[in-house]
Order: sequence, then C-alpha cells, then structure tokens
Amino acid sequence: MKRDFKNQKYSLFWVVFLSLWLKTYIAYKTSFEIDIENWVQEIILFINPVSFLLLALGVNIFLKETRRTAYLLTMSFLITLVLFANLVFYRFFNDFLTIPVLFQTSNMSDLGSSVHELINASDLLYFVDLLFLIILLKYKPKLFFNRANNLQDRKFYLLMTIGITFFNLALAEAERPELLTRTFDREILVKNIGTYHYHLYDAILQTKSSAQRALADGSELTEIENYVRANQKAENDDFYGLAKGKNVILVSLESTQSFVINKTVNGEEITPFLNKFIKESYYFDNFYHQTGQGKTSDSEFIIENSLYPLGRGAVFFTHAQNEYKATPEILKENGYYTASLHANNKSFWNRDLMYESLGYQRFYNSDDYKVSEKNSVNWGLNDKSFFQQSIAHLKGMPEPFYAKFITLTNHFPFTLNEEDRTLEEYNSNSKTLNQYFPTVRYTDEALEQFITDLKRDGLYEDSIIVLYGDHYGISENHNSAMSQFLGKEITPFESIQLQRVPLIVHIPGEKGQTISTVSGQIDVRPTLLHLLGIENDDYIEFGKDLFSKEKIDFTVLRDSSFIMKNYLYTMDTCYDKKTGEPTEKESCERYLEKAKQELEYSDKIIYGDLLRFYEH
Repeated sequence: MKRDFKNQKYSLFWVVFLSLWLKTYIAYKTSFEIDIENWVQEIILFINPVSFLLLALGVNIFLKETRRTAYLLTMSFLITLVLFANLVFYRFFNDFLTIPVLFQTSNMSDLGSSVHELINASDLLYFVDLLFLIILLKYKPKLFFNRANNLQDRKFYLLMTIGITFFNLALAEAERPELLTRTFDREILVKNIGTYHYHLYDAILQTKSSAQRALADGSELTEIENYVRANQKAENDDFYGLAKGKNVILVSLESTQSFVINKTVNGEEITPFLNKFIKESYYFDNFYHQTGQGKTSDSEFIIENSLYPLGRGAVFFTHAQNEYKATPEILKENGYYTASLHANNKSFWNRDLMYESLGYQRFYNSDDYKVSEKNSVNWGLNDKSFFQQSIAHLKGMPEPFYAKFITLTNHFPFTLNEEDRTLEEYNSNSKTLNQYFPTVRYTDEALEQFITDLKRDGLYEDSIIVLYGDHYGISENHNSAMSQFLGKEITPFESIQLQRVPLIVHIPGEKGQTISTVSGQIDVRPTLLHLLGIENDDYIEFGKDLFSKEKIDFTVLRDSSFIMKNYLYTMDTCYDKKTGEPTEKESCERYLEKAKQELEYSDKIIYGDLLRFYEH
C-alpha cells in the first residue's frame, strides 16, 4: 500500500522541537569553542538541549487548541533569541550570558561599534526556520496538526521529560563529578547541562545570592578573617615607605596583554616607550589579570579591594551599595585627595554610584573633558587628548593625591584614525588581532607624552606611577591568528599564559628590576600600601605584598584556574610549565582547595556584604 505523501501532515510541536534542537547543536559546533575530549562528552553535548525543549514546549499540551500554534511560535522565537544573544556575547567575551549581565543595560548605549562588529549577516540563518514555518502556516495550514492530549498522554509526556532530564544529569555527573557544586567555568556547565538549563541554574544562583545579604551575620566573617590572618606573609622592610608621601598615579591600560611587550610587528617595536620605561621601573612579568564578566570594572574592583570579582556579572552593578574598605578610602584617611579620571559616560559600569562606595572624592568623567569628533575614535576621547587634558585636572588637585586613569583607545574593535596610525596592521586571518597592534602602539605613544608632560609640569618627581593591564584584548576566538603571531599552538596551557598583563611600578630615582614572582591584580593594593608606608594588617584582603621575600608563587583566576611556580592548573588538567604538557594531577593538588576556598570566601564577603560587620 502506497503512502499518500501529498496529504501527509506534520506535528507542529515536533517540527518546532527538532528545529530548535538542530540549531542549538549547530551553534555548539560552529559558534562556541566547546572543547570535546571524548565520545561521551559529544553525546552529552548532543542531547543536552532535549530535556529543556521538551519542558518549555511541553506547556503546549496543557493549552487550549486555539492557543497552541501561537505558543509554539513564540517559544521558538524566544529560545532562538536566547541562543543568538549568547553567541554574540561569546564572540567577544568567550563566555555565556548571566542574569546580572542582562541588568547592565546602562552600558548598552555605549557599545556602538563593538556590537556592530560582533553581528554577522549569516546570523539571520538562526531565524530562517521560524520565518519559513510562519509562511507555511499562513499559506499551507493543512500541512500541520496539533494533536489533542488526554490525561494519560500528559502523564506519559511529563514522565518522559523527567526521565530524559535525569539521564542527562547522570551522564554529566559521571563525566564531571560535583558538576553543580564545584564548577566555576560556565563552558563546562553548558557542555554538560546545555545552554538553556544553564540559564535556569543561573536563575537559581541569582535567587540564592539575593538572599545571602539578608541572611548574613558577622559570624561568617570570623572564619574568613582567620584564614586571611593565617596566610599573611612578612613584608619586605627594605621597601616599606619607599614612596611615602608621594602622589599616586595609577593607569589602567585598556586590553593590554603582556605578549606585546618587547615584541615586534613588521620589524617595528609594538611598545617602544614601555620597553624603555620598564628598564627603569619594577616590572612584574608573571602578573595575571583576574577579571570575570565585569572586565575593566572588575580590574578596578580587584586592584582597589584585594578581593576577587564575582563569577557572574559585575560587582560594580550587582553590589555597588555594599560596604567596602577600598584603597581610595584608606588613602583619604591618610591625607590623600582621591580621584578617578575617565573620559566616558559617568554611569558606564555604574561608576558614579560605585565610586562613592569605594571612597573617591571626585570623578572626572566625560563632562569634564572637551570631547569632539576630531579628538575621538572608537569608544570616545582618544588617549592622547585624554592625558593632555588630564594634566590640568592633576595640577588642580591638593597634594598628595591618588589619581586613577582609565584609557579607552585600545578597546575592541581596535579602530584608529588613519592619521594616528604609526604602526602598520598585522597580516593574519583575524581583523581583530591585525588592528590590535596599531592601537596598542597609539596608547604607548600617549603614555610617553603623558610622562613627558608630568616632568614638564613638576608632577613627576613626587609621584609613584603604576601601570597595569586591565584584562585580555584578544580572546580565544582568535587562537589561529595568535598561533601565527607567537609561532606556536595555542593550547589550554598557552591560553592561560596569555592572561598575563603588564604591571609596572615606577618610582623616580629607583633602579629598574624585573620580578618574576607569579602574581595577580589582587596583589596590587597590599604592595602599594606597603610602598606608601601605610600599615594594612587590619584589612581583609587576599593579595600579598609583591616585594615580600615570603610571597609564594600562586595566583587564582576567576574561572578557578590557578598558576604556581612550576605548574599551572586549568580545565581539570595540571600542566608542567617547563614543558607546557599535562602532568600528574597530584602536582597541583595541594593548591586546589586553596584556590576554591579563596574564591568562595571572597564571594561570601560580596554577596553577604560582610564588611559592614568589620569593626577594625
């Protein structure tokens, strides 16, 4: 008996389900860099969208027949939108969206060219199936049917959905034990439970974190305080008060990574000024950024509080009203005038509110600068104009002052006016990396001019100048081009090594010295306070003085990777730093618990606003 294909009807539910499942898996394989190590992980990745899609679309069986089509189409659009938002976000941040990030809406108006660079015309293909389905429903409605469901059907459907969910979780737990309790890495969560279940899990975490402050009490701080005290290291008396009474000029170098230092492109130095400056400064060449989703704002938070940022969202948005004991407040109590200078919208990253909590007396923002089309590029006022105009602000400050500068030009997508380009672009398959080097050079030239101006106006000799990279500029999405530039394969080990950023501490009159102790942004505050001759024994902080002879080679990144003197741990693998090859996990074992504990303690302080209970 022949089948009548002409009159064949299709279940609208299963068409929508299969379409969403297929596009999700295609996105996993083409738009996200998800590392698959074995066939079990591939199976988990393939099936992990199923249980959520059954759950979300399954509401359909409880609706009236007249509402089912509209519901399925609406859910198809919303789920596709979530997938699309994640892939656009991932292209730059190499990360997945979280609920706190979605509340950072005040940043969106300033993203401009960055978002434009991240969206491709081919992205529309993710919505083609939905458009095609709508057209078919309009002109060929008889192609589809919505089956009536009785009580027995609904029970079976629910049991099937629950069964598939637990099967997925069991497979994931077998492959990655303690998946939901010990994992900081969102990629591991997405790989095992799927993009959509990950967002549900994120919602649970958000609810939990919102309740933590209300339920917190001072007793939680005692355990953390004991840990901090037990891990204190003797400071180096030779450096205590070396810069006592001096002005502090702190410069955040936007997206600047250490791989540009002392390197060339097209036969020319990328950072000629910095290469000379580090020879007469204390230069830390094993210094890592520790930022999370808050990027530049996270680096500010770490540098000034010696606490870790959050694993989800930006502290500047989620906990701006907390009680902190930050560097600006400490220095203000010690007679310093404290200011931050950044020629951007004052509400970007919620700085106008957060800076009050950190103890800043003045925030020089875009309203305090002459910004025009002529002196602007990419995200706003170019670095040369920014530093030139800032000199007048510095001269008007009472001394000693603590002044933090945040540069802008070397920001994704790394665009530059042709007349400002003094270094030719690199030649690789990555437009981003190619444009990166000229903008790094531009910032290098702006810094040289800034130091010259400080000397001219008598501000140089009485100042300690600290330059630091805030976060990575080139994400793992450009590993192929980075491999070409560095002349080696970018493995997970090399990816962590690329998280090194410059830290340069310049004290006029002091000889230069390169220090290779493994360190991170969390170590800047105790180091700075020690140099200024300010006792910091009474502050809760996880960083260590970088000049201490007892400082251990150890630093933790926000994703729970950590680096030691001879080993590096990331993605559940321990690497030998000499060879760059995996080695026995036991070599990293002794610091696994320490890394986890410090991140958890810092999270408790922020989520519970525990420093409000601190009486020292």
